[in-house]
Amino acid sequence: MLLPARMIGVATAIYSAALIVRPSVLTKPTGLSTSNDDVTTAARVLTRGIAARDLVSGLAMAVAPTAAGVRLAAAVRIGADASDAAGFGLALPDPAARRKSALVAAGWGLLTVLALVAARDD
Repeated sequence: MLLPARMIGVATAIYSAALIVRPSVLTKPTGLSTSNDDVTTAARVLTRGIAARDLVSGLAMAVAPTAAGVRLAAAVRIGADASDAAGFGLALPDPAARRKSALVAAGWGLLTVLALVAARDD
């Protein structure tokens, strides 16, 4: 049952492409930009780097030709989400943004774990 993992991959790729075009989609809720969406060059670079990583892993999940490939890409996604949850949860300047960002990243990781478990059958 690879469809759930592939769908998470597509969703990840779409969201990542949006972040590359408009970093404030991530920087505003994480508190890394001002209320009027001013994003520093450093935050823009970091956001686009994370987004590029996630775009690649999402596309790999979506189009991997084998079940093993989908599982490997999903494992990479889970690792990325875990590192985001830890990094954002420990380092963001605002406590509410830390909590929310860590929970969102962990939630995506959990969804991917569930999709990976479902993909084991293929």
